[in-house]
Amino acid sequence: MFNIERDGEEHRKLSYNDKKCVGCGICTDVCPTSSLRLGPLVPIARGLIEMDLISVNQDSCVFCGLCSVACPFDSLSLSIDGENIKDMGNYPKWETESQVDDEDCMYCGRCNEVCPRDSILFERHLPDPADLVRGEIEINKEKCIYCSFCADMCPAGAIDIKNIPTSSVDVLNNSIEVDLSKCIFCGVCKRVCPEDAIKQICSTCMLREEIEVPEITGETIILEDSCVNCSWCSEICPVDAITVTKPFEGKLELVENEADDKICKGDSCHACLDVCPCNAVSIVDGKSVTNLDFCNLCGACVTACPQDIRVLTRTGMKLTNINSESWNEILNNLLAGK
Repeated sequence: MFNIERDGEEHRKLSYNDKKCVGCGICTDVCPTSSLRLGPLVPIARGLIEMDLISVNQDSCVFCGLCSVACPFDSLSLSIDGENIKDMGNYPKWETESQVDDEDCMYCGRCNEVCPRDSILFERHLPDPADLVRGEIEINKEKCIYCSFCADMCPAGAIDIKNIPTSSVDVLNNSIEVDLSKCIFCGVCKRVCPEDAIKQICSTCMLREEIEVPEITGETIILEDSCVNCSWCSEICPVDAITVTKPFEGKLELVENEADDKICKGDSCHACLDVCPCNAVSIVDGKSVTNLDFCNLCGACVTACPQDIRVLTRTGMKLTNINSESWNEILNNLLAGK
């Protein structure tokens, strides 16, 4: 993480947030003064080196802001007199999105489980099960022999039994209790009891009109600070409640050349797998395979590949409002093959 500043007619400040950076190298590709440098991506991703993915040469940086607007993940930001240029109408802007429709979300939590960046905050509130069932249960402690059949068989774990025999007639140390907040009045305990010591009645069905319909509430929030628009969440959502707009369109291919020994090393290398921020890469039958459903075409895997056999072709990008001719030429180079 770094912050560099320059004073003059305007106060300009360039900030880098390493938590958002994916090591794609887009900023280094567009920098007109070659002031940004990408660090050793693979060792950093593997935790062998502790350092930022990006470093800057403050002496040569001209604070133009091109790196800031080119970064699809908002890890670089330039401010002029305290205002972020991304909030100014005359600068380019990414039209990416990762949004949850609160009305459609059913709070299943699947998106939270699969997110490769831990970028989803999920909270679910379930109704009290005791409010959804009705019934009665009674245990005749004079008949009970504390065999624990009922407790062992109870599917809800509602029966607590202590069986500490001291003699064949001494039951002072024994106890049996039913937790009515857990009991579902299913009748398993009654059927399994060898001494017919349990009386149970389920009235849930008879009183179903009086029991409120259970309501499940919660909250699902996608954190913009770390989301990389990989679309794991939208692909896994069973009710299509999440919308993801990726920064790029295109394809990523593995182009091998056995004559030059330019082939995928699979399990013996897996650099692409280690650096991918989207968890979109896997090793199948000894070869790297990228699932484009989850890939955001950032290009980190291309940069990291020691065999130089990964070819990224971007055919479109969601960067709009490019008004400068010089910037338009530089930024459109992102659509070239990499």
